Amino acid sequence: MSEAGSVDDDRWLVINGRKWRRTDPVLDEGVVARLKSHLGRGRSGVRSAKKAGDDEAVASARRRTDLAKHGLGERGPRWWDSPEKDRIDRAAHALRELDDLDE
Repeated sequence: MSEAGSVDDDRWLVINGRKWRRTDPVLDEGVVARLKSHLGRGRSGVRSAKKAGDDEAVASARRRTDLAKHGLGERGPRWWDSPEKDRIDRAAHALRELDDLDE
């Protein structure tokens, strides 16, 4: 039985019985959009690099994915345990690192 979209609370999303941390709600929607763009690029990069058998590219794409997930608050310290300023700063730092990957 699928539970897609059922809500545990404002911190967790339950999909098919598995809990996933929600994106930090304090983040500006523009910041979230940029982080999710990097997340999508990272996930796509992992798939492509695996298919090509390029371990270095897999590692690089996973790094992008991990940075984006941390910036969104979906990995790392639980966002609800941190002051808002720290959460916003964490997202901004992740974006700077992600943008640096493109240079």
